[in-house]
Amino acid sequence: MVRKDLQDKTDVFVIGGGPAGLAAALAARRAGFDVMVADSFEPPIDKPCGEGLMPDGVTALRELGVVLPAEGAHPFTGIRFCSGDATVAARFPKGVGYGVRRTALHELMAAAAERAGVALNWRTVVAGVTNAGVTVGKNLVRARWIVGADGGASRLRKWAGLDEHRKHERRFAFRRHYRIAPWTEFMELHWGPDCQLYITPVGSEEVCVALISRDPKLRLDAALPHFPEVLERLRDAEHTSSEQGALSVTRKLARVCTERIALIGDASGGVDAITGEGLCLAFKQAALLAESFKAGDLSIYERGHRAMARRPAFMAGALLLLEHRQALRRRVMAAFMDDPRIFARLLKMHVGVETPAGFAANGLTLGWKLLSV
Repeated sequence: MVRKDLQDKTDVFVIGGGPAGLAAALAARRAGFDVMVADSFEPPIDKPCGEGLMPDGVTALRELGVVLPAEGAHPFTGIRFCSGDATVAARFPKGVGYGVRRTALHELMAAAAERAGVALNWRTVVAGVTNAGVTVGKNLVRARWIVGADGGASRLRKWAGLDEHRKHERRFAFRRHYRIAPWTEFMELHWGPDCQLYITPVGSEEVCVALISRDPKLRLDAALPHFPEVLERLRDAEHTSSEQGALSVTRKLARVCTERIALIGDASGGVDAITGEGLCLAFKQAALLAESFKAGDLSIYERGHRAMARRPAFMAGALLLLEHRQALRRRVMAAFMDDPRIFARLLKMHVGVETPAGFAANGLTLGWKLLSV
């Protein structure tokens, strides 16, 4: 796919052709709008991440018209937490998650967008925005709506005056793939000293291993000895990708919209990667954004965007409480192992089957367990 000849006008212009931008484009096309996408790169676009889609993310992607193929995606049935000798696992209350290489996901979404009639302009740099539309080189593309899907360092966010932060924290992530058959049906989260390790099956003979910490210098080879079980499994496994890094940013913006401009995905804020909810959030935001376009009112998106972020933000905050508090983490893991139903309910909340309020209303069980262990 290469750059198309730029048209001089469109209903929706999306800046950024990653998964969030393509999701916005697909949702807008399904709502009947003409859509253009511009990105300075070309497919497949990669980004270091854990590469796991939770069941609600798989559903949200399917509703955009993208179905993960049997080949190229690997199912996992739930989540497993590991901390020292303590382990606890639970299956998803409905559906399955999928591990899929980021490049494969991007190719699928780009192909779906092209089939849907989105005008895809790769290797195309957006120079700025005006009251009339978007400037691309010396050309002006008139657009009714402009969508910023240009990532955590979004230029559109700055151009639109939406860069006011209410919260801004960051951690550092590094990812590598290994040629080895997945050894469990779960996605695994391993807790270490001041870092976490995520293991996602992405194929019948491949896993993705992602490290997240607050130390920008910590790399996988230095961290793996803190996880002896994982180190032993991976000791002789061939690397199928080089180690790549990215920022995991927790960002809450004061606003994500003006009258004509809307931010989506990482450009619009984000929750820590510990939740694994980044892509799912972007897909759901895309559907809401298309509804707002149809209504001609981006304030609908502003309100809905804020509401969508609450559950992932709650989950991220709860999990990160355990990051440095090893004594608390031991107690929580002991409570989970003593009564696995608590962990199962936590997972229900994580995938949106139960609300944080509903979980908290029954939180006395966990509180009593923590006092008892």
